[in-house]
Amino acid sequence: MKACLTLRAGLSALAALSVLACAAETVLYEKASPYNTIVVTEDSSGLRTLLFERGGTRQSVVKPGDPDHLELSYARVAMVGLALCDEPRRILVLGLGGATLPTFLRKHYPGAAIDVAEIDPEVVDVAKKFFGFREDERMRAHVGDGRRFIENVRQPQYDMIFLDAFGAETVPAHLTTQEFLLSVRRAVMPSGVVVGNIWRSSSNRLHDSMVRTYQEVFDELFILDVPGDVNNILLALSRNQRLSQSELALLARKISTAKRLRFDLGELVEYGFLHAREKNKNGRVLRDSDLRRSK
Repeated sequence: MKACLTLRAGLSALAALSVLACAAETVLYEKASPYNTIVVTEDSSGLRTLLFERGGTRQSVVKPGDPDHLELSYARVAMVGLALCDEPRRILVLGLGGATLPTFLRKHYPGAAIDVAEIDPEVVDVAKKFFGFREDERMRAHVGDGRRFIENVRQPQYDMIFLDAFGAETVPAHLTTQEFLLSVRRAVMPSGVVVGNIWRSSSNRLHDSMVRTYQEVFDELFILDVPGDVNNILLALSRNQRLSQSELALLARKISTAKRLRFDLGELVEYGFLHAREKNKNGRVLRDSDLRRSK
């Protein structure tokens, strides 16, 4: 009986903590769009979070007025890609979310032209109203399917391409195929880098196949683990550039120093690194024909 009472007390305490956690977050905005239910919350420290459903995965977390603050660790790891290209002059980001990546890049590369492709016009509107996203002569949001946007790029133009488009639960299927990644390869400069954000196999049944598809399209692939999260960051090159973990960490650390970042990119490389030279035998190449069969 005493053990039962103790258990009930423990459950009551957990319930109370849950209520307090919910109370600490205020819902600033909620609206159904053609693609998602867009939810914006703010916590007691002023951090704003974008979700695509109540209680869903955090798409973006932003500290308004502070573009250097990258709350989500995947966004910090994604910046390792800067170590694999020269000072970028043209950047493309697929998936706007709360504009974390483009706003950070705009701060540190003010001379770069940044294009953002976002399928949901409501997300663009919310990014402007709640997350401080601003278009100007060098940063433009293009509303429409990111795949179609990239397919319309007929020759290499971008020094960096960030593939960060997520629905409520995963990467849209048509942004995972060999045909799509071939169009990405055509759009990136030979000296550039493609940065992909995917969930690890524990949360993504197609993880190995996504990796295998990148390997089929690109000449080099580096995979970074994201500390404290379920993401992998893929760094894909259209050229041969074999690097060890220590070599990439050194290049990344130089970026942190030159840009005076608040975090050490070299340390993030040292956390978890794989030069994916061997084709992933647990995955298959994803193709557009798979999408047609699944309909």
